[in-house]
Amino acid sequence: MRDLFIWWGRTVARVRWLVLVAASGVAIIGLTWGTGVFGTLVHGGFEDPHSESARVWRELAAGPGGDRPDLLVLYSSRAFTVESPQFRIPVTAALSTLRRHSEVAGVVSYYDSGNSALVSRNRHATYAAVRLGAPDQERKVRSFLALRDETAAPGVTARTGGPVAFDAAADAMTGHDVERAEWLATPVVLVLLMFVFGGLVAACVPVLVGAFAVLGALAATRLLATAVDISVFAVNSIVMLGLGMAIDYSLLMIGRFRDELRTGHDPRQAMARTMATAGRTVFVSGVTVVLALAGLLVFPEVFLRSTALGGMTAVLMAVVGALTLLPGVLLIVGRRVDALRVPVPYADASKGSRRGLPGQGAWARLAHGVMRHPVRHLCAVVVVLAALTLPFLHVRFGGADERVVPADTPARVVSERIAAEFPRAGAAAPIDVLVDGGSAAQIRNVADRIREVPGVAGATVTAAGGRSTHVSVGCAGEAIGERAHKAVRAIRGLPLPTGVAVRVGGRPAEDVDRLADLGRRLPWMAAVVVAATSVLFFLAFGSVVLPVKAVAMNLVSIGASFGVLVWVFQDGHLAAWLGFTPTGVLEPTVPVLVFAVLFGLATDYEIFLLARVREAWEATGDTRMSVATGLQRTGGVITAAALLLLVVVAGFTTGDIVFTKLLGVGMITAVVVDATLVRMLLAPAAMQLLGRWNWWAPAPLARVHRRLGVHRSCPEGA
Repeated sequence: MRDLFIWWGRTVARVRWLVLVAASGVAIIGLTWGTGVFGTLVHGGFEDPHSESARVWRELAAGPGGDRPDLLVLYSSRAFTVESPQFRIPVTAALSTLRRHSEVAGVVSYYDSGNSALVSRNRHATYAAVRLGAPDQERKVRSFLALRDETAAPGVTARTGGPVAFDAAADAMTGHDVERAEWLATPVVLVLLMFVFGGLVAACVPVLVGAFAVLGALAATRLLATAVDISVFAVNSIVMLGLGMAIDYSLLMIGRFRDELRTGHDPRQAMARTMATAGRTVFVSGVTVVLALAGLLVFPEVFLRSTALGGMTAVLMAVVGALTLLPGVLLIVGRRVDALRVPVPYADASKGSRRGLPGQGAWARLAHGVMRHPVRHLCAVVVVLAALTLPFLHVRFGGADERVVPADTPARVVSERIAAEFPRAGAAAPIDVLVDGGSAAQIRNVADRIREVPGVAGATVTAAGGRSTHVSVGCAGEAIGERAHKAVRAIRGLPLPTGVAVRVGGRPAEDVDRLADLGRRLPWMAAVVVAATSVLFFLAFGSVVLPVKAVAMNLVSIGASFGVLVWVFQDGHLAAWLGFTPTGVLEPTVPVLVFAVLFGLATDYEIFLLARVREAWEATGDTRMSVATGLQRTGGVITAAALLLLVVVAGFTTGDIVFTKLLGVGMITAVVVDATLVRMLLAPAAMQLLGRWNWWAPAPLARVHRRLGVHRSCPEGA
């Protein structure tokens, strides 16, 4: 494996211009074709498509009668009531125009149905339920965008909500969030890189690799979208991980390349040695992050699967860029990588690795200080991490609603006003019950039993077509709360007449099904991630102890991050500062996504550190000296990489959608904890206590590592 990377470094040196041309081609394809991926992405995707609630939704959406409206158009006026001519005439005219629109399959309003549930209690507002004729959600969104201006009624305020309007708003906000994050992060990253490297040329190279990774991943994702559904939220992971990982890997590679140049090697020799050391580290790190994300593929939810695919392609493109485009550019510029020096007070995070004797320097002194009192430092860090994790003990999971978007978003305004001002409780997000079989008397009996369920505010029987009868059940509280979840479980457990069966759907049932599915599959995901990490760590470092230590440290840093997420997003602290509305619950798919991403990132920094520690261990055989040397040579790199990743991620905390903020805050917390408390304090303390056991493996596995091991010292002749 070592020889393979040396060979690759020499190959890139020979064909560096061809590599640059090929990378430019990929970037151009990504810029011209890949950026069109937004038009191919799907909306939502938080539910299991095979669950009972999903099957109920599809049946209702396909059935006649408008039982599942796509749009809710809310008309209101402070001056006039719904019976006033100034209100009624313009609204009925607007609704008539909607009915004639080719994209509309049906419109139900108070004026044609006489249904008083469609009129607010103060009679100054009414809403119409609109069904669109498009066969799927994506085409329904396009239909809505084509007709939304036709809902206007002169003299009356018109706002459009409902699931299709919400998806359209979320899609637009996702694109805006990504664009804003890029514009905020890129100039700051470039300035910080100039501080890190002290030169404009070296600072521009990581940004170039980051752009290549993001554009290449967008093109790959658009290609994937032709075969499988990809959620709009995949773009967030592409930009965040593509740019972040590319900068991390570039920082490691450039720092090692400059070190090798300083020791007197010519650029080609320096690149061969860089590929044999830092290149291998990048490869192992990238594969580990990809496999951590691959654990999400065990889930059927489109949101998790497609976000994983987007993140995996982004990390793979970052690895490809770091091992092809980056070496090609460095070999072309050669020693001019330090050109265009910038006078800054501190520069070159990696330069300290060659100053003084091995194991000396600021980072080494920190390591020695920790290792003199390892138990004391280990206990102190564990106490801090435990305190950060404590809020997670009272976590409450629940589905998302319109509050994930800003308060002035029309789709959210409509949902909140219907819930607050209209007489039929739970009308905006009912529990949908399909009763299969049975006589009319039996169906009435089932509806009566449903009305007696705690948390149910009413049940209305409507015909759904076929052999099923639709019972629309109102929730007495929030549709995403535990009370609604208990109502769903109670309805499913009701004793029924012989020959009668019920199937339960709607937003509350979707939450119940999602929580059950995640609970079943989460152990499998954890097993995949832990097994993959353990195998890669063994191949990289020849130890069966280090994988256990790495998994344990990853879990404590992720636990701290989860505690902060509960404290901020569930409990509502910092809500005003971050600009979101707390709901008292966490959407369960998002922590699962955060777990996979953070596990990969935590492993990333662990590999950076252990790669250098292993080199020093092979040279000295002394645990304390090797840990101090490894931390001295990577402390600046890890700190700079963490700071740069924080800048990339921080842009997403300014997004409009709560999911984006949640992922950003979770990553910021985990990166800060991992790059400081874990890597700089906990890791040295643990390795000092383990001593030679750090590198232990049973004899048969040791022989396997000698044949297949990835990390061994670079030979002097490279």
